[in-house]
Amino acid sequence: MNAIASTLEPIVGNSNIYTWGNLDPSWQERIKPAIAPDTLPDSIVYPSTSEQLAQVIALAHSQHYHLLPCGNGSKLGWGGIGKDIDVVVSTKHLNQIIGHAVGDLTVTVEAGVKLADLQAILAKTGQFIALDPANPQEATIGGIIATADSGSLSQRYGGVRDMLLGISFVRSDGQIAKAGGRVVKNVAGYDLMKLFTGSYGTLGIITQATFRLYPLPEAAETIVLTGEMDGIASAIKTVLASALTPTALDLLSPKLVTELGIGQDMGLMVRFQSVADSVKEQCARIQSVAEQLGLRNSFYSNGDDTSLWESLANSIGKSRQSSTIVCKIGVLPTAAAKTFNTLESLGGLGVIHVRSGLGKVWFDSEAVSSEMIKA
Repeated sequence: MNAIASTLEPIVGNSNIYTWGNLDPSWQERIKPAIAPDTLPDSIVYPSTSEQLAQVIALAHSQHYHLLPCGNGSKLGWGGIGKDIDVVVSTKHLNQIIGHAVGDLTVTVEAGVKLADLQAILAKTGQFIALDPANPQEATIGGIIATADSGSLSQRYGGVRDMLLGISFVRSDGQIAKAGGRVVKNVAGYDLMKLFTGSYGTLGIITQATFRLYPLPEAAETIVLTGEMDGIASAIKTVLASALTPTALDLLSPKLVTELGIGQDMGLMVRFQSVADSVKEQCARIQSVAEQLGLRNSFYSNGDDTSLWESLANSIGKSRQSSTIVCKIGVLPTAAAKTFNTLESLGGLGVIHVRSGLGKVWFDSEAVSSEMIKA
């Protein structure tokens, strides 16, 4: 064991620290996209408690170690590149549910809890967190907050920052701090939850989080529209100007539609979740709009609805070839279809959440120049 690992072992124990050479290859592949080329971290450490994490950070602070925080590593390739990283600190083992106030519709969990596991537990009481990030089976609560990865449900419920009621975190000097609380109407102190959302671990390492919950909807159904850009653009404008209440409204580039196996042209996925009669009526209205605009439409209900959105989330989060460039974009919702028409000419694929106009696009760096992307 090397020098850095030896200093951390008394805190977390021998079984919770690995040198790079002893680390599982799958974890090595997750870490490499997050660090500068031709550099490797010394160790990766898995604290089991908030107190252990605080001690690790305090020691690293005193020794001037460079840290890379993560959860389960499913989004380490997002954001900037870490330079001269000495230690990777994972909150994967901070995986306890602290409290679930069923009547108050709130839950408090540690940062390493996987969202999929938490949703399964909440479903037993007829509740859920209105988040559907990339890699939902692997994504941890801390990583979702750090990357602000709310997913398609932001159309109806808002983003991560809107779900988050309180957090606990370890500062860069190893001190444990808290913000917010465990009730929806908490207004005490600075609203650090919004500041930490999307901070990529730069402000501290999250240890616990409290979220607001929602009742599981009675019924869910998705209608997928595919066709030419003008028709899809008109459908978007019609939905946005209507009294319809979709829980998700995503625009997909033709290549992504093909990848999902739901068509070949530009696509618009419209999801409704409510009482059964409302879902049926709203889907019928979307179908009528599609027919008027000459768009093809197909329905997905029950398990097929869930599988479709899981496939989209997995497609967004999956690893692609090393030459792929991933970009976040932001456009006016009414300009989303035109944006993807341009994207298709560059050979890219992507998704835009229509409510916010935010999305992700992928380009093959070997096929396009930086000037083409800027244009």
